[in-house]
Amino acid sequence: MHSLSAIQIRAAALTHYEEVLARFGLSPQPLLNKVGLTPSMLASPTQMISYQSAVALLEISAQETGCDTFGLQMAQARRLSDFGPISLLLMQQSSIRMALNTIAQYRHLLNEALAMQIEDLGKNTLIREEIITDYVGGNRQSTDMAVGVLMVIFRAILGPHWRPQSVHFTHSAQHDLEIHRQWFGCTPQFDSDFNGLICLSSDMDKPNGNADSVMARYAQSFIEAAPQRGRSSVVLDVRHSIYLLLPMGRATVAQIASGLGMNVRTLQRHLDQSGVSFSQVLNEVRHELAHRYIVNTPYSMGRVAEQLGYANLSSFTRWFSAEFGCAPSDMRTQQGA
Repeated sequence: MHSLSAIQIRAAALTHYEEVLARFGLSPQPLLNKVGLTPSMLASPTQMISYQSAVALLEISAQETGCDTFGLQMAQARRLSDFGPISLLLMQQSSIRMALNTIAQYRHLLNEALAMQIEDLGKNTLIREEIITDYVGGNRQSTDMAVGVLMVIFRAILGPHWRPQSVHFTHSAQHDLEIHRQWFGCTPQFDSDFNGLICLSSDMDKPNGNADSVMARYAQSFIEAAPQRGRSSVVLDVRHSIYLLLPMGRATVAQIASGLGMNVRTLQRHLDQSGVSFSQVLNEVRHELAHRYIVNTPYSMGRVAEQLGYANLSSFTRWFSAEFGCAPSDMRTQQGA
């Protein structure tokens, strides 16, 4: 099994951490110590750090500063150049759709813990993001940051005044939404069914006037020639797909195999070689999401069941009791959600 604790990201994701933290008059050292990171780790953008530590750092920083928008402020500080050499490749893509596909292609160089899905819905396109983590303190800040960074990418290609049709978060709203409104150009919808945004399909395919196909090929050859970490495992790819498709009731082995460009038998062979089965990966994701929703959200039990792909509450309750040794309502009471 691909351990979540083994997932790493480039320190570039936290490039502006000290800058944002300084706004609140705090020193980064004590907070970094709490999650096993050091200032020297963040000093080099290419340094690989634990993603679980990065998620924990954002949540702890929000608590210590008393700032519910810490993750979003981290996103606001980001620049496309923070992506490293891939930023050049992104800027040369013919459209924002191609840029997002490029991010998916090189996810192993950026953030293995980010799952992204693009779905065309007539005149609109839905871009869904999920953070793959089992950090017990939740992932509100890292989710805000991930969706916020989408705006950096869109505006780098479509212009600084671009805005989406709507923005969505599965978590509840904060008391003050002014920063959200300023950054997204609209008031996000909270307690939604997904994290991400909806934009016009025409925006997705609008030609990038600055794109240069020759430069794009040069940038891609440069990235491919550079020393790289191993590409994501099939197990991790399956985990990403389950996170995205489970709430829609489409997290079947056939659907996921098709999405990964292989047939069911080939997918099962790859999983067998990794020593796991599809049902094991599915169950682990359900376990992670169940704990997240029960402990860190005010979702009703019926909604939690739906998010985990169960058609009825009784089936979910039986599964949960077998997995956790208690009823979901008991866990929520014990954890003080």
